[in-house]
Amino acid sequence: MLLSRPGLAGQGHDAERFATERRQLITDALAKVPGLRSRIRDALEIRRDDVDLQAVSSLVLSADDDVVQAGLRLLELLGREEAARQTLRARHHSKVSGLRSKLETEKGRRNHSVADLRSARNALADAKKRAEELDTQVAALQRRLHDPHVLASNLLGALQRSPDATGETSEARDPRNTRADVQSQPPVLVAAEVAGITPDSLVAALQAIISPPRNKPESPRVTVSRERRLRVRPLGGATEIGGSCVLIEAGETRLLIDAGLIPGDPVRPPRHIGQALLEPIDAVVITHAHTDHCGYVPALATRLPNLRIIATPETTALMPRMWADSAKLMGQRERLHRRWGSDSEPLYQRDAVEMTTHRCEEVPFGVVRTIGDLTVELFPAGHILGAAGVVVQAGDQRVVITGDISGFRQETVDGYSIPDSAREADLLVMESTCCTEEHDSRETRVKDLVRAVEDVYTAGGRVLIPAFALGRAQELAMIMRAHLPHVPALLDGMAADLTSSFESVTGDRHSPLRIFGGNVNRAERPQHLDLFTSGVVITTSGMLTGGPAVEWAARILPEARSALFLSGYQDEESGGARLLRLVEDRASHLTIDDHGTTKEIPLRARIEMMRLSAHADKRGLLDIADEVGARQIMLVHGLPHRQQDFRKILEVRGHHCVTTGSWH
Repeated sequence: MLLSRPGLAGQGHDAERFATERRQLITDALAKVPGLRSRIRDALEIRRDDVDLQAVSSLVLSADDDVVQAGLRLLELLGREEAARQTLRARHHSKVSGLRSKLETEKGRRNHSVADLRSARNALADAKKRAEELDTQVAALQRRLHDPHVLASNLLGALQRSPDATGETSEARDPRNTRADVQSQPPVLVAAEVAGITPDSLVAALQAIISPPRNKPESPRVTVSRERRLRVRPLGGATEIGGSCVLIEAGETRLLIDAGLIPGDPVRPPRHIGQALLEPIDAVVITHAHTDHCGYVPALATRLPNLRIIATPETTALMPRMWADSAKLMGQRERLHRRWGSDSEPLYQRDAVEMTTHRCEEVPFGVVRTIGDLTVELFPAGHILGAAGVVVQAGDQRVVITGDISGFRQETVDGYSIPDSAREADLLVMESTCCTEEHDSRETRVKDLVRAVEDVYTAGGRVLIPAFALGRAQELAMIMRAHLPHVPALLDGMAADLTSSFESVTGDRHSPLRIFGGNVNRAERPQHLDLFTSGVVITTSGMLTGGPAVEWAARILPEARSALFLSGYQDEESGGARLLRLVEDRASHLTIDDHGTTKEIPLRARIEMMRLSAHADKRGLLDIADEVGARQIMLVHGLPHRQQDFRKILEVRGHHCVTTGSWH
């Protein structure tokens, strides 16, 4: 109504804005112009249920000027109270916002503290674990220092070690070899000369301490002895990969080559190990430190207190770490099953690892060791650091067991070297893991991996490579250091611990391994999980069945510019094998059971198999068969249908194959 008056009409006023800005003008008009109040009363429509507005309008629009003045004064007071309430409300809101902000800040600090505490606890747990392992090793070493049999065996091994080769031969490049600047003739010759006795006498004296001769009866006695001919029987890992174990007998001597675990949940001993335990076992010779070849040894040593354990110095140094990890995993499984109310007895515990470690005898390559009616000689088998093939002899009979073997040079170890003592043997027991495969050259496979990693890194992504902790992880780390020195690389989990062992065990060698340093470092979890955004992560488990690899995969697989490269054999039930099948099916998620926790991981990263097998392929195995030239060949450590096909190829090439079973 005011805006329609002549003085205000036609100026385009906004009613709401006018009411806000000219509040006093409106109030004065209501107080002084009764006609305006009358017109407003006639035009105003108020809902009946709005009692407060009706009361206010009755006062402000009253015909009595005094009532109007009182009503306006009341409105002014109410307005002031409302303004005060709004001010208080604004202050309260500001305080609440400030408190919420402080709360969020404190929550962030708490989360960081919790993360730091978790990291500290993990670091403490790792430190405790390493301390326990060191305690185990120290205790074992102390016991070895007081065991004359083990001391004599290790001393004999050191004396019989061949001097270093010089020049650019494969032997000189091999990190297993000792320094070339020590002496040019075998130490046993020097020691015998200083002692004023013949080398044979020195060796015989030490051998008598290692394996004391049996006491002869005072009067002749008629005894029935077994025939001193070699008998060979695989007890595990014959037509499967895992649980490797071969029983060799001659006369009264019984010897095992390897005693490994069959992977799974739970892990199991060699399939037919019970047959070996029916009678005494004199010794077990371990070809290398992978648990499918050595993992059952502590259980054997617990049952057989006089069992000799023979391996190369490198394998002897690496096995306790593998045994300790197996004992830990079996202990965790036992506790988990006990919580569920079921029984699950571990095959052995930590005390068995300590006891077994101190009984290990170090035997270098090329040294002949007598065990009862048998002699054994170890030779380089490639595969991983310290891996050995074995020549076993009884009289004029010889059996050669390759163990896991490869002929190509790797970053951490050279290929196999067949000794003269193995040639034209009576039986060659040969692994057949890859007997029907034809691999690209080692150089080609390394170049493919390097190119793939470079592509991902250039795009700003990170690469996860699940790898077997022993051998494969160190090989990958050295490839990164040699071919991609500008790409940051982390080693995590047990792979990092064993890498330290690789460096220490080769520290006094002609070509010591240097893996950590430069662009290769140890991962620090949990901070690196998110802060390490570009580079390479090498970690366990190699089959993506748990451990740090799952933690990394949960973060890396959802990243479109990142990648996951599997580097080795994947069991059909493993997380890695399932992942490859999902890629073929174009699935969107991977479901992983990480120690009882189900994880759904989006699949956006690049996923490929980058095979870096450390086993000889079909051509490599054929070369070994030809080079050994054994009278008969027995295939082990492989799948039956592959072995059958490979036997046919061997037969065509003039080799005589026997079935995987008992041989004599």
